Amino acid sequence: MRLRSGVFASSCLLVQALGVALFLRGFFPVPVRSLPGREARADPPAEPAPPGAGMVSNWTKIPPPLFKKVVIVLIDALRDDFVFGSKGKQFMPYTTQVVEKGTSYSFIAEAKPPTVTMPRIKALMTGSIPGFIDVVVNLNSPALLDDNLIWQAKTAGKRIIFYGDDTWVKLFPKHFVEYDGTTSFFVSDFTEVDDNVTRHLDRVLKREDWDLLILHYLGLDHIGHMTGPNSPLVGPKLREMDNILKKIHISLLSKEESSLPNLLVVCGDHGMSETGSHGGSSEGEVHTPLLFISSAFEKRSGPLAQPEHVQQTDLASTLAIGLGLPISRNSVGNLILPVVGGKTMREQLRFVHLNGFQLSRLLQQNTLAYEKDPGYEHFKIAEKSHGNWIKLYLEGNNSEILLNLGKKVLKQYLEALKTLSSSLSKQVAQYDMYSMMVGTVIIMEYVLVNSSWSDDADFCAHVWYFICYCKDV
Repeated sequence: MRLRSGVFASSCLLVQALGVALFLRGFFPVPVRSLPGREARADPPAEPAPPGAGMVSNWTKIPPPLFKKVVIVLIDALRDDFVFGSKGKQFMPYTTQVVEKGTSYSFIAEAKPPTVTMPRIKALMTGSIPGFIDVVVNLNSPALLDDNLIWQAKTAGKRIIFYGDDTWVKLFPKHFVEYDGTTSFFVSDFTEVDDNVTRHLDRVLKREDWDLLILHYLGLDHIGHMTGPNSPLVGPKLREMDNILKKIHISLLSKEESSLPNLLVVCGDHGMSETGSHGGSSEGEVHTPLLFISSAFEKRSGPLAQPEHVQQTDLASTLAIGLGLPISRNSVGNLILPVVGGKTMREQLRFVHLNGFQLSRLLQQNTLAYEKDPGYEHFKIAEKSHGNWIKLYLEGNNSEILLNLGKKVLKQYLEALKTLSSSLSKQVAQYDMYSMMVGTVIIMEYVLVNSSWSDDADFCAHVWYFICYCKDV
């Protein structure tokens, strides 16, 4: 009798585990991923072939870098209204001046939930959309194995320096030529955690032995957790960040040569709610500022328009183009066109074609009926139009027809990129409702009715009946 009861108890536990496993399988969708191996690492595509015989484009390489040095300043929990609202005008005067009248482009970047640091760093550097499973490993971040901007930069010989939140050191071990990580656990520390980043600035800005500098400041996030976004401590911290951005910007401008300009990127990983927390999907948590500041851009004039909304995942594609690197294979992001808007039409078309090719290939590897996807169809139409433009260009046609056709092709590509990105992003949020429903039924069956069955065979048979019933439904 005891043996029979033990078998029954073991069966119940196994059924419970099956129910939980099925539910979790449905709740955490499988992310879109490129195929591993040689095919995924193929050479970049050439420009679309012009129609007709005897004409071939010779542009088959990744375009060269657009910027010499890039500095990324990530201010943890920086909400968009901290820069573009009244707090920005009051406490960040230098940044406000650059945004309104300087050589910059300003955007509001939307961060997808979960709005916690580690998944957001992944999104910024891979262009992919991490899921809620990443919340589980947020406190003990393993090394990031997905294709990402940091790995591509290191592979290309870029020298990367990092100071700030040690999550980066865990995600990208052995990628930085120099680093100093700070811990995020002491949320009552508003000062030293940022001073440990800033103390390196004077020395590193004078040096020439780096290509990419990343700074991650935690103080604002700690203030939010302890006292909220309306705390009197927020203003002085924003002023401190403004002075740091001023120092970096002036230093980058002073060191520019005639060859390539430098680029300063200012962003947040997430925002904060009205109580100072984050992790959810409120407007304050998902909307963060994204600034591109460089002498390569035209100086702003006229009234300041409301910043355009972009996706946080767009940064990876944009920086890859800016640094002359391949776009990460799993990225669902779009190139932010204004950043490259000062380049020639041929270069701009090359940039968006590379982005479209990468997105369409990712779609092919994750969707059976990819040819029927509107984004894929739009991309093929744009690619064909691009080939016609190349034909006119190689023939030496410099008329207005070439310019107008180029603008038309650019518009077609941008529409294709938007649709492709949307299709891929939706796949990440496609929950397996069948698995979730079956898992829930199994768990409820165990909780509600297992005590009325005389043995494990009757109970398991009843569960199997429900699984078959749900499948038929």
